[in-house]
Amino acid sequence: MQLEQQLRAARAQKDILLMTHLVLGYPSFEVNREVIRQMVENGVDIIELQIPFSEPMADGPVIMMANQEAINAGATVKQCFEFAAEMAATYDIPFLFMTYYNILFKYGEEEFFKKSKEIGIKGFIVPDLPPEEGDKYLALARQYELAPIQIFAPTSREERMRFLAANGAGFIYCVARKGVTGKKSSFNEEFATYMARCRAATDLPLAVGFGIADRSDVETLTGKADIAVIGTATIKLVEEKGPAAVGPFIASLR
Repeated sequence: MQLEQQLRAARAQKDILLMTHLVLGYPSFEVNREVIRQMVENGVDIIELQIPFSEPMADGPVIMMANQEAINAGATVKQCFEFAAEMAATYDIPFLFMTYYNILFKYGEEEFFKKSKEIGIKGFIVPDLPPEEGDKYLALARQYELAPIQIFAPTSREERMRFLAANGAGFIYCVARKGVTGKKSSFNEEFATYMARCRAATDLPLAVGFGIADRSDVETLTGKADIAVIGTATIKLVEEKGPAAVGPFIASLR
């Protein structure tokens, strides 16, 4: 089943879906494994697996540090594929790869798509690859039926949003505010206007990320978005309290 269909089926059962993010290999693959178990058992609907990269330009200090620590610990793309294959075989929810284009380029774009399809990955988030520079990437996405998820920002004009949506699939990732990940977002009237513009630009499900940290944030997004994305909050929680704290936190979000 393609990603959009899976998400729409899940969305029909819930007011809003939860998507989480973790950096593979940070603090270890063993901890990643336990964190994912906690997430799935407590109601996470989709998980974004970040393949670590040395210059994660869309990420704030917490996730940037996690990328660097994973690389320093020796995490490889091969290990990331092996771990993702295990997770996709273990849990019946969609898993995505999030990374930066140099990883795909170095690995070989077609081989990256082929391998991802083989192990059950459903789509990619590649923040530094605009559609204008991704002809081959988009063609491979169609060929292998993997979702090339596109990103809206508050600075995106309506024409740009429509162009991005026309080149995307699965869902649209709506960045909640200007800047990088980690800082808490303000869901005010300006944000509501932005979400209305996002909704007018596409029929794809809308995910909102950057600064989603607690139940009140998720409640605010309910009715405006289809998916709430929690990233930095869970990474900080694992650092401060360990992986066992993740399950209760996820359960508290709705």
